[in-house]
Parts: sequence; C-alpha cells; structure tokens
Amino acid sequence: MLKLIDMRVFAIALFFVVVWGLSRATPVGDPGFESRAGKHLRPVLSKRQEFNQGEPVSADGKGARILGGTNKQLDLQNPDNLGAQSTDNGVVPNLKWSFSDSKVRLFPGGWVREQVITDLPSSHDIAAAQQHLKKGALRELHWHRVAEWGYVYAGSIRVAAVDEKGRNQVDTLQVGDIWYFPKGQAHTIQGLDDENEYLLAFDDGNFDATGTTFNVDDWITHTPKSILAKNFGVDESIFDTVPQKDPYIAKGNVSKPEIDSPYGKLEGNSSYVYKLSQKDVPPAPGGGGTLAIVDSTNFPIATTIAAAVVNLEPGGLRELHWHPNAEEWLYFHQGTARATIFLGGAIARTFDFSAGDTAVFPDNSGHYIENTSKTERLIWIELYKSDRVADISLTQWLALTPPEIVAETLKIPRDVVDRLKKEKQRLISTRK
Repeated sequence: MLKLIDMRVFAIALFFVVVWGLSRATPVGDPGFESRAGKHLRPVLSKRQEFNQGEPVSADGKGARILGGTNKQLDLQNPDNLGAQSTDNGVVPNLKWSFSDSKVRLFPGGWVREQVITDLPSSHDIAAAQQHLKKGALRELHWHRVAEWGYVYAGSIRVAAVDEKGRNQVDTLQVGDIWYFPKGQAHTIQGLDDENEYLLAFDDGNFDATGTTFNVDDWITHTPKSILAKNFGVDESIFDTVPQKDPYIAKGNVSKPEIDSPYGKLEGNSSYVYKLSQKDVPPAPGGGGTLAIVDSTNFPIATTIAAAVVNLEPGGLRELHWHPNAEEWLYFHQGTARATIFLGGAIARTFDFSAGDTAVFPDNSGHYIENTSKTERLIWIELYKSDRVADISLTQWLALTPPEIVAETLKIPRDVVDRLKKEKQRLISTRK
C-alpha cells in the first residue's frame, strides 16, 4: 500500500515538472507561439493591433512586423498606410504630398517651395507654394498665364497690380486675408513685417511648365536694347544695370503705399483683395467650428478658384460629402487629420495628415475629414478650380429622399432614417 502511494506522489510530481518545462520552452516575446502540448496548459494571449507602434499588425492577427528598412517616424505618422482601416479596399493612387518633401529655393529676400503635378500627379487643377518674404523683399514684377490665389498666414504684405484697362490696386493684407489675380494680370508682392509668409495657389497643376510665369527683368534682358530705348524713350545705357539673372525674390525697402492711376482703381467687384480678417465668420452648421467660404458669390473677381478656410474643433468631423463641380485641393495648416476617400466600385483609401501636408480628393469622390487630436484645433484650406464652393451632404441627401427607399436600400430601421437631419451638418461637434 505504501509503495502504491509513493508511485502516485511521484506521478503527480512528474506531471508538474513536465508542465513547468513546457511553459519555460515557449519562446519569449512571441505570444502567438503555442506548442502542441502547451496549448491546453495555459490561456492564449489576445492579440493587439500595432498600428500605433508603426507596425502593420491588426488585432485579428493579420500582417506582421516590418523587418526591412523603413522610416519609423513616417510609419508612426501614417498608421492608415499600414492598413489600420479594414474598410479600405482596392488601389487608390497617392493623394498626398508634404511641403517638407519639396525642394526649397533660397533667395536674398526669402524662399519658396512648391507642390506641382510632378510632385502630386493626381492634382490636375491646382498647384501651390509656400513663399516667405523678409521685410521690404519683393516677389519681382511678373504675370502668369494662369490665375494666382493667395492667403496670408504670417506677417503682412502689400500687393500691387494693374489690369488691361490701366486701373490699379495697391493694398495691404494681414493674416487671414486673400488675394486673386486673374490670368495675365501684372502684379508684385512685398513683405512689410520682419518676416512674412503665405500660401500661393494656381489654377493649373502643371505650373512649372514653360510659358507659365513671365518676369519683367527676364523679358527686358532678352530684348534688344535698341528696342527698349525706342519703347521707353530713353538711352540704351539705362538698361546696363538690369539684373542678368532672374532674382525672383529680391531685397528691397518698404514702398510707399499708394500711386494714383488716371484710369481709376480696382475696387468694389473689381478688387483683387478680400479682407477675410475683417469678416465675422459664424459657427458652421453642426457646431464643430467655422467654415469661411470665399468664392465669386462674395469675391466676384475670383472666377476660377473658390476657397473655404476651415477651423475644426478637437475630435470634430467634416461630414461625409462630395463636391459635384471640381476636384478638391487641400492645405493643412495646423493639427492632425484623417480622411477616407471613396472612388466608387468598392475602392477606398484612408490617409493621415499633419501640418504642411497638401492633398487632392478626385472630382466627385466621397470623403470626410476628421480632427484626430483631442486637444488641438485643425485648420485647413480647401480650393476648387471653380467659381463657387459646392458640396452635397450624404446625410442631407438621405434625409430628403423618401424614407422607405433609404431604409430598404441600406437595410436599416425606418425610425433611424426619420431622425436624419435635413440640414447640412458641415462641421460636426463631438461635445456632449
């Protein structure tokens, strides 16, 4: 009897030794590994997504960690590129570019960096640039074969322009103000504060193409001096000091603010300037921020570039919508954002954005924009190659369609359809 008890004690002890040994044999740091024997001896750890760690690993076990070369900071900034949204599907071309990826061109009076169609091939309608001017510095006298649109976000500037009728405008712009120079109109820009910076946009994605920008000193140095002398009624030697190399942004002194034209001023509906900084912008429908529209309805001269300046609260949402009249080009000035672009045919892709990024949403594509920060407001600018800003709200469309049709199409309860808002909720607040 004693021997039988000893054998049982030995068997129990051996069992626990085996269990302990198997648990020690499981590879450290690999919670997905389970030996055949150990599978039933301890609970399986639940998997966690690793997108916020910059790794393409989903909660359901799909994907794996990146083992090759990668830019970890970019991976962390773009979790949706790693597959974070399971609703993404199909192939969507890149719709995003950062000004930080653009080559900066340095000049004595400042700098410029561009985003053109060679940087973002999906942006057919709009090209853009950030431009910086020191105090007194001049973007030299020039004109374009395309329209120019600008928004001041630091400092103050002076614009001067003349139209084909000889009317002129010399005006000072502060932060938040906008200008628009129609195709072919002669103009210049000067910095007034110690440091000044603004966003430029043009209604052609291929802005760097030959024959787009015409600088006055470049033209003069490539015209025979005998012709210049005859044209201006002066001696040929006057033009010996004209810069041989296009200065683009030159040093200068702050100019006098006014010069009269016998043909009158560009003012009223002909004005090239819109003082948004002086406007009272009401809260947008939905209560999540402000959306200031500047297009030909309130800025008549702006017939080819329509704009919206948007300020969205933390966690807020620019509602699901699309634009029936043009591509949407965007510049993110402050904050972080997420947007999913739906191209039809079960094709969609989500992008992450931060300050300095630009983007383009294809003509008529469905999308939203979400402020992903819990503390910081999201500020961006929307531009359209159009005379007006136009959007169609998904919620409003469904709310104004016979409810039985909506309920049957989406297979959702009728009472849910009845509660949909009939008014656009452009910026949706998440505040309780």
